Amino acid sequence: MKTLNQLILNFDYDQNFKDQDFYVSKSNENSFLLLNKWPKWEKNFINIIGDNFSGKTHLVNIFQQKFKGIKISCNEIDNHFLKKIKIYENIIIEDLTEEVSENLFFTLLNITEQDNKYLIVTSTKPIVDFNFKLEDLNSRSKNFLLSFINKPEDDLMYALILKNLSDRQISIEKKLIDFIINRIDRSYGKISDFIYKIDKISLKRKKPIDFKIIREALGE
Repeated sequence: MKTLNQLILNFDYDQNFKDQDFYVSKSNENSFLLLNKWPKWEKNFINIIGDNFSGKTHLVNIFQQKFKGIKISCNEIDNHFLKKIKIYENIIIEDLTEEVSENLFFTLLNITEQDNKYLIVTSTKPIVDFNFKLEDLNSRSKNFLLSFINKPEDDLMYALILKNLSDRQISIEKKLIDFIINRIDRSYGKISDFIYKIDKISLKRKKPIDFKIIREALGE
C-alpha cells in the first residue's frame, strides 16, 4: 500500500492493491494469519466468512500464489473437477451457497479427507448455518474451522476508500475521507457503492469532489 497519512492522495491504478499489498487490519488479521500458517492448521477444512467485497477472494489469491492449489466457484464443481483435484494438495472453493450440488460437494469433502488434502471454502455465512438436505453433509460441515472477516474499522475503511478512489484515478483531501468514514455504513459493499455515487455526481456537476458533493450523496 501507498502511505495512508498523506494529505493529498494520488495513486497509480496499476499498482494499487495487488495481492502482495493486501491491507491487514483487525477485521481480517485472524483469517490472514490462519491462511499463512498452512499447513499447521488445527483442521484440514477451513471456512473463511465475510460480506461481499470483504477481501475473501484477495486472501485466497494470496494463499494460492504462495502455497499453490486449485480454485473454483462452488457452482462450477462437477465430476471432471473431482477427478482433477487428485493432483492438488490444496483446494479452494469460492462463494459457497446452499445452491451447491450437495452430492458433488459431499464427494469433494470425502476426497479431501481420505487423501489428507486441505480445503478452503469462502462464504458470506458460516457453513455450519447452511441447511443442507443431506444430513451427512450437515454433520460434515461441523468439521470446518471457522474464520470471520469482521466489519471494517477505521484504518481498513480508510484503505478501502483509497482503493476505490484510486481505481477511478481520483485524488481528494484526507479531511474528506475522514468525513466519509464518520458518516457511511461500515459495510464493504456500501463503501464501493458510495465512491461510485460521489464520482458520478462529480462528473455530472463537472466539479471535483468536495463536502457539498459528499453531503448530497449521503442525502444530507
